Amino acid sequence: QVIHRLPMPNLRDELHHSGWNSCSSCFGDATKKRNRLILPSLISSRIYVVDVGTDSRAPKLHKIVEPMELFWKGNVANPHTSHCLGSGDILISCLGDPAGNGKAGFILLDGETFEVKGNWEKGEKMPNLGYDFWYQPRHNVLLSTEWGAPKVLADGFNPTDVERGHYGRYINVWDWSTHRFIQAVDVGKGSIPLEIRFLHNPDAAEGFVGCALSGAVQRFYKTEKGDWAAEKVIEVPSKKVKGWLLPEMPGECVDHL
Repeated sequence: QVIHRLPMPNLRDELHHSGWNSCSSCFGDATKKRNRLILPSLISSRIYVVDVGTDSRAPKLHKIVEPMELFWKGNVANPHTSHCLGSGDILISCLGDPAGNGKAGFILLDGETFEVKGNWEKGEKMPNLGYDFWYQPRHNVLLSTEWGAPKVLADGFNPTDVERGHYGRYINVWDWSTHRFIQAVDVGKGSIPLEIRFLHNPDAAEGFVGCALSGAVQRFYKTEKGDWAAEKVIEVPSKKVKGWLLPEMPGECVDHL
């Protein structure tokens, strides 16, 4: 039974993935409450903050972060995944720059005011594409994935864009303490690795990522040398179809928890 609806004030936002202002990263901090829902808009580049604490049965809009805030303060656009940090700030991954080109960037929001504080990433070396991410401070690492260039995927999937390098194939490794990009793990041309998750054990140095176009699930892990690698552990077979862009449709491994 639907007990409440919250109308959104704009069209063509595409509310893609949601997150919270507080999570297990803030464990033990009694001042932090999970009372705000974070809703990045993949296409418009807005970020909505929804008040779910005042009346949990009737959420209401608390704040709207307009696209220009992301453009001016971070030179990023197309926000996707939001995770709270132990500091109380909110980290959001982005797919591109304001012109629609692919770019792996991150934006930080203040956890109290939800003002844009700037970029999380540092250094000149950056991956070409972004999408999802997960972090594991006990191993001093953040791992991000790659979808595609926003100005390409916004018009619909075209297989030739895969050959042109507009879609992703890497798990990107970041040093958690310095915020610098340090390694790219290749999971195959045209694989498009999307949702990435560590195991729930906070000491775990491994997890899984689903690859949309290759139909594979890759296990990523920390090696004995201290760098990161991946191996295919599941492959969903493609199916022959008619009337689609390709003669065979891949398994489309996307989300997992």
